[in-house]
This record gives sequence, C-alpha cells and structure tokens, in this order.
Amino acid sequence: MTKKSILLLSGPNLNLLGERQPEIYGSNTLEDLVELATRTAQEAGLDLVHHQSNAEGELVDKIQEARGVHSAIIINPGAFTHYSWAIHDALAAFEGVIIELHLSNPNAREPWRHISVVAPVATGSIVGFGQDGYRIAVQAAASALSS
Repeated sequence: MTKKSILLLSGPNLNLLGERQPEIYGSNTLEDLVELATRTAQEAGLDLVHHQSNAEGELVDKIQEARGVHSAIIINPGAFTHYSWAIHDALAAFEGVIIELHLSNPNAREPWRHISVVAPVATGSIVGFGQDGYRIAVQAAASALSS
C-alpha cells in the first residue's frame, strides 16, 4: 500500500511570516510552520509536501497536479481566499480531503475578509489558532483520511 500524502499550499505573502504583522500572524516563519506540519504528518504516518507561491496560477497548477498524487490538500490561500474562483474551481476538481487554513480568524477581522470562496469546496476550515492551526489541520486531514 502506498503511503498517503498531504500537499500543503501557502498563498501570497506567507513567505513573509515572522516579519509581516506579527501581532496578527505571529512570530513564526513559514519554515517553522512547515516543519511543525511535517512532524505532525510523520507522526500520523503521512508524507507532507509543501509549496508556497504568490502567483494564483501557480497554486492552481499545484492543485491540479495533486490529483491522483496526494490524498489531501491543506491550503492557506492568503488573500486569494476571498476572490479566487480559479482556486475554488481547481479544488472542486480534487477528489480528496481539503482543509482551508488561516493563522488568524478572518471572520473577526475586516468585513471583506469574511467571505471565503474556498470554504464551500473544503472538507473543513481551521481558523484563528495561530501556529497550532497547522498541527490541527494535519490532524484533521489524517482523521478524515482514516475514516
């Protein structure tokens, strides 16, 4: 049996974590969060592959390439959360677990952040738990994959 794997996708500006608005997003770098997610996946017997891009089309390409390769996608789409129908459509074509992930709680922030075009195609959303959200998202994906 092939080991199941998770694709962790990080959208625009997440490469600036640790520097950009630490009062909202925390002081951890993206590398720190990916390391936490990777450890959590390994503990669950899963592989994890990470990709970060500031380009919408590149994220769409990675989602499409995940079909038949990865069992789950965890995506922090950044600002694309609120308007990228291209990401929405790519995720809708993925036959696996999809977890939407955000460090902050978009619903507790500016009104324009309250809309997610990703949520309707996600298995579930993890929001507002900071760095712990990465651990929780991997655990949620592992649980969904085992049921």
